[in-house]
Amino acid sequence: MQWLLQEFEDTHKLAEALDRLGISYTWHKVVPFIGELIPKPVVADPGSVVMFGSYSLWRNAEANGYRPGVFKLRPFVQERAWHPYLLNGADALFIVLRDVPARLADDGREWFLRPVDDSKEEPGNVKSTGEIIRMAERVLALDEDEIPTGSLRHDTLLMFTKPVRILREWRLWAVNDRIVTYSLYKDGSRVIHRHEIDADVLEFGQRMVDVNPGYSPAYVIDVCRTEDGLKLLETNCLNAAGFYAADLVRLAAAIDSLGRD
Repeated sequence: MQWLLQEFEDTHKLAEALDRLGISYTWHKVVPFIGELIPKPVVADPGSVVMFGSYSLWRNAEANGYRPGVFKLRPFVQERAWHPYLLNGADALFIVLRDVPARLADDGREWFLRPVDDSKEEPGNVKSTGEIIRMAERVLALDEDEIPTGSLRHDTLLMFTKPVRILREWRLWAVNDRIVTYSLYKDGSRVIHRHEIDADVLEFGQRMVDVNPGYSPAYVIDVCRTEDGLKLLETNCLNAAGFYAADLVRLAAAIDSLGRD
């Protein structure tokens, strides 16, 4: 597998793991809005390339036919196998951004919102209806050709759900339908990155992978503990998700093995 890395703090951590495994890689910058890599990589086999950095790398991967390149995901809320386990999504309200001012009343209610697509346009967060409407109006005040790539757009489909109290949150990495590493990343309201996981959480994470096999060769699954038990928060593109306190040697070895399977 040929590894192409964009310069970020997390990708430098990944590079250290690749060094330990004796796996070579190259560093690249990404031309904003265009997506070209500098320097341009010399690729021996486009069918055996993986890229890590910003989510926008998928465009370069698609343009050059790199495989696996970037592991793009189907929206997790459309995966019926996961509906019984979702914290947010199964009973969500779905609104295209251009319709938000007309569809939401400025009544002070709070919503958890995020884009349906795994696009990083807006991180999942809680906002009041007033904040959401103002956010939408700022985007709608722009002509669509003025909006930078990777930002919220007039036609972005958003998901709205009732906020739920979360006790702890973990990120798990699935490769070839197996959980290969994990990290605690939130304890209540405190951000804490530790390489630890409760046994029932690890079992639940693997069960989420098992009930929806083949979702992607590699992806991130976020799981939380609530007062009503364990829930699936969301999935994320593994190539652009934070590593927190994951075992990157295990993760890199698992991803590299995809090119040999």
